[in-house]
Amino acid sequence: MEAALSRVADAPIRVSCAGRTDTGVHALGQVIHFDSEVARPERAWVLGANTALPNDVSLLWSRPVSDSFHARFSALSRSYRYLILDRSARSSLLAGRVTWIHRALDAEAMRLAAEPLLGTHDFSSYRAIGCQAKHPVAHDHPPERCAGAVS
Repeated sequence: MEAALSRVADAPIRVSCAGRTDTGVHALGQVIHFDSEVARPERAWVLGANTALPNDVSLLWSRPVSDSFHARFSALSRSYRYLILDRSARSSLLAGRVTWIHRALDAEAMRLAAEPLLGTHDFSSYRAIGCQAKHPVAHDHPPERCAGAVS
């Protein structure tokens, strides 16, 4: 991203990210910010950067933000979605993006097993010394109810 934005700016650009993802995890809507002395239309940042990015990365939007905004420290929330494909045949299109289980899952047993995860939890004992989180308490949020078909 830095190289692509630097090309658009014709000057070095350093980005700050909302957070990183683990290897093999795909980020949707990852927020970054950068400072530039160069003025470009929002559309130019997006289209210009995308011409220099690999096919599996794209800039979706760009807009000016206040100096007080920081992609990492201004983030209000993060959410994660883990997908399990439970059918007899694996998906070639979703390889590496879902966990494939070749047998039917017991949704009720899974719901019961997940109940202790719901609620408010203090993760103080799991924090690393250099942890930069504002507080160790995490609150669950009800998931979206979705339906769909996956190839």
